[in-house]
Amino acid sequence: MKKTAKTVTFFPNCKKCKTPTGAATTDEPITLNLRFNRPQNPSEVHFVLTKDGEDAVRYAMNLVKDEDNEFTYSLTIKVTTPGLYFYHFEISNEEQVYRVGSDLDLNALLGKGQEWQLTVTDDEYKPSAIDGGVVYEIMPDRFFIGGDRLKTKPYATYREDWGGVPEFRADADGKVRNEDFFGGNLKGITKKLSYLKNLGVTCIYLTPIFEAHSNHKYDPANYMRVDGDFGTIDDLKDLIKKAKKRGITVILEGVFSHTGDDSIYFNKYGTYDATGAYQSVKSPYYGWYKFKNWPNEYDCRYNISIMPDTDDGNVMFDEFVNGQEGVIRHWTRLGLGGWKLDVCERLSDEFISRCVRAAKQENPDAVMYGEVFMDATNMVTDGKRRSFLINGKLDSVTNYPFKEDILNFVRCGDSNRLDSTVGFIVNNYPKHAVDCLMNVLDNHDTARLLTVLGDNGHIASREDKATASVKNRDEAVRLVKMASALQYTLPGVPCVYYGDEVGMEGFEDPFNRKCYPWGEGDKDLLKWYKKLGAVRANEREIFAHGKYCCVDSDHGVMFFKRKTETETVYVVVNNSGSEYTPELPKGEYTDLMTYKPFGGKVADKGVAIIKLTSKTNFPVKPERKIK
Repeated sequence: MKKTAKTVTFFPNCKKCKTPTGAATTDEPITLNLRFNRPQNPSEVHFVLTKDGEDAVRYAMNLVKDEDNEFTYSLTIKVTTPGLYFYHFEISNEEQVYRVGSDLDLNALLGKGQEWQLTVTDDEYKPSAIDGGVVYEIMPDRFFIGGDRLKTKPYATYREDWGGVPEFRADADGKVRNEDFFGGNLKGITKKLSYLKNLGVTCIYLTPIFEAHSNHKYDPANYMRVDGDFGTIDDLKDLIKKAKKRGITVILEGVFSHTGDDSIYFNKYGTYDATGAYQSVKSPYYGWYKFKNWPNEYDCRYNISIMPDTDDGNVMFDEFVNGQEGVIRHWTRLGLGGWKLDVCERLSDEFISRCVRAAKQENPDAVMYGEVFMDATNMVTDGKRRSFLINGKLDSVTNYPFKEDILNFVRCGDSNRLDSTVGFIVNNYPKHAVDCLMNVLDNHDTARLLTVLGDNGHIASREDKATASVKNRDEAVRLVKMASALQYTLPGVPCVYYGDEVGMEGFEDPFNRKCYPWGEGDKDLLKWYKKLGAVRANEREIFAHGKYCCVDSDHGVMFFKRKTETETVYVVVNNSGSEYTPELPKGEYTDLMTYKPFGGKVADKGVAIIKLTSKTNFPVKPERKIK
């Protein structure tokens, strides 16, 4: 806890100051303690709470003396309605009234002015099956070819140069068509399940697999069919079944904010026998879309005409996606472990709730993720406050706030900023959302991790990006190890983009979507990721539900602990420029990454994941052959 010139202490993630820490549920007692570090004699102290969009309510606080003989003003309240709240304190004496807001501590979110945020939900805490595990993102066309090569598209370019540069040049119309296919498929993923298990993966997240024109499938053409180049519904069933035997779940990406223009629903080019919305205003799909001037003027994603926006408020579209025989239920019944909803900011809160309800009625343990780029509890889109995580909405979201500040830390050593961001999220999100946050460092939409952290010179043209490689690779790999250690040990679940574990490189789309280099790649980095996966598996409860407590975040060091009621793991990532000696309670410690006694110091650019030896039962070190 930090002291200020006003001699007042409040830290919302400390149980001595606020219980419960983080979000609260309706009618749950919330105790707040405002502590004075030397005797004070204010005439009044008030807690001021404001529900978003409503008037403030003031509560008088009572003076008590705590166990440290410090003067504390305390209050216990219950909030009866869910929603987003903001709060501060007002302290009055004979001379003035002054306000204590989130300027007191950087670990409080600057939400409404200088106030702390309080998220209140009706949802009861429920751990998910993904907690403590490892998610692995796969673009099926680029992962592995299993069985006979599938070629179902007459217009496609079927590449025979696995690992070649994806086509990035525009055609005569100035468009990059994404019509080159390398042949990866669902059977290929099934054949690599042993590899994924050995990496510590507990959940496979597949980018879209439904029938579509492009290689990336973010232009859905038929939600009820597996794309022919990926296989069949039986291939998907086989993948889900065999993955489950290895303790691995499968989640699919649902792209519902738009479809492709070359789809059975829009049918701009007459590819399908059905009458699409582009062809007739009498089409059963006409109401799905947002036409400004039919047929050629319509809302579309990022103003890209091949991806016309859908209207998720349309009753027929909603029934098609969420009804008893709808898309969500149809595929969830196969045994899916959940879904990730693409670009949630373009979906209504009501539609998201219905997606969640449909999935969980088929599989109560299904985990529902949403793609959200900012703080998911207070984000505003189109002038409206969003509610992604409150009251039956998403289980959790893609954790871009961690991504940006982890990368910033390993490049610049800004540890205070990273610790503050972790504090924001832990304070603002419901516990279930914190525990299964999808912690990404890169993905199909961003440049590869190694490329971002490496020295790429001054590369501007797409021609140069196609063949560029990191110049200071050894140094970049050290930074990747630091970043991935944080990704695996901070609250949430790491989501590894396929191939990062062997040092794949690539700038933005499509250079970040090259084929997995089987038999090649950085084997030392692969061992690192395997060790991180083993650490999470061996200490799953700590990393699934353990509290995050920062010990030291000054001068380029991230030193924190994850702790349950009975056990603690300490994590040190050192980017200070010199050797670092963490202050630990007395005892003998083992570094879980090396299975050796901890030597007491962490080298610059080094990582240590530490636990008391007396409380650690070490398994056999994993050394399986990679298939």
